Amino acid sequence: MKFGKSICVLNVGGTRYAFTREVIRDFPLRRVSRLHACASEKEVLELCDDYDQDRNEYFFDRHAQAFVFIMLYVRSGKLRFVPGVCELSFYSEMLYWGLESAHLDSCCQKRLDDRMSEIGLDSLSEVDIRVSADESQSAADPGDGTVISGRAKWLETMRKAFEEPNSSVAAQILASVSVIFVIVSMVMLCASTLPDWDTAKRNTVEEHRIVEAVCIGWFTAECLVRFLVARDKWEFLRRPLNIIDVVAITPYYVTMAMAGAGMPGAGLGVAGVTLRVLRMMRVFWLMKLARHFLGLQTLGLTLRRCYREMVMLLVFVFVAMAIYSALAQLLEHGLDLGTRNHDYASIPAAAWWVIISMTTVGYGDVYPVTIGGRVLGGVCVVSGIVLLALPITFIYHSFVQCYHELKLRSARYARSLSVEMLQ
Repeated sequence: MKFGKSICVLNVGGTRYAFTREVIRDFPLRRVSRLHACASEKEVLELCDDYDQDRNEYFFDRHAQAFVFIMLYVRSGKLRFVPGVCELSFYSEMLYWGLESAHLDSCCQKRLDDRMSEIGLDSLSEVDIRVSADESQSAADPGDGTVISGRAKWLETMRKAFEEPNSSVAAQILASVSVIFVIVSMVMLCASTLPDWDTAKRNTVEEHRIVEAVCIGWFTAECLVRFLVARDKWEFLRRPLNIIDVVAITPYYVTMAMAGAGMPGAGLGVAGVTLRVLRMMRVFWLMKLARHFLGLQTLGLTLRRCYREMVMLLVFVFVAMAIYSALAQLLEHGLDLGTRNHDYASIPAAAWWVIISMTTVGYGDVYPVTIGGRVLGGVCVVSGIVLLALPITFIYHSFVQCYHELKLRSARYARSLSVEMLQ
């Protein structure tokens, strides 16, 4: 827009905000920043409800209090719901100004998911369709800084393609290829431990090397691309799954380098054993499937949120194990009543019997023979059931809640993917 004045005014529900042209151009809200690219009054009125050219004032017939909280997000980077305002109403305001549910704080995002679940909102609303149409039109409008925004948009698209498998069709294809490579790598790793594997490997050594090299090459390229497009490189390096990727990939290149230097891995002693241990770390590549399967994501999120309950469960088990193992060692071996059970010669040995009894596994390799020991065994089994059941209730409810949240998030990605395919 060729502004007549250097100051433009936004009138939102009767509340006026004054900004300079430079601020409008780089404004975080898409609907506001697009005003700078408008070339005529007709284009301006497509973005706002009315326009006063004399005062350079733009009128928006929207919720004034909601926009106050949105402006707080622009200033501080934290977006929360307006007290006393329906979550869905505020969400519609967010969509109007160009924000998404991902901009909300985690607590408010959970409230929005619960609210959408209550009313069964699982399809695109009119607001979603209008905002999507506005975004598609704005993509065709040239503006200042097109090269920078285009590069940032490309990096964000690449990041979503590798980090969020349900974000687009290309992301789903990449996820499928990654799953295939993980499965092939796991099959090769498991088959390498079979007795007849060495003979088969000698007969088809080139094929095995090619398959292993292709798998490692894919994982290396995927890891490098994800690192290059990551928003925060340091946070990327701190993630456990990424650390596992690096640790699992490194032994292959170390082995190849040593083989090229004439140092076979079998004669490296401790170094060779270390390489074999690191090579077995590839089994943790199965955790990469958590990016593609809702069940594994739910399990990980549940463990992250229920770490206090998990610690409480471990404390219960260790306290009971310490008490029952000491009593079992005393009754079966320490009292010397004529029958010494050597399976309970020490408290650590008795602790093995306690843990398998409390978890009701009961292998039968160790069992009490005295009357006191058998009574203690019955008490140990019953108390184990009770102790394990107490924290399980909290973990179960958290698991259901996490599954529900991730399912709604997946549904949002599916809706955005359907819009992308329609466009």
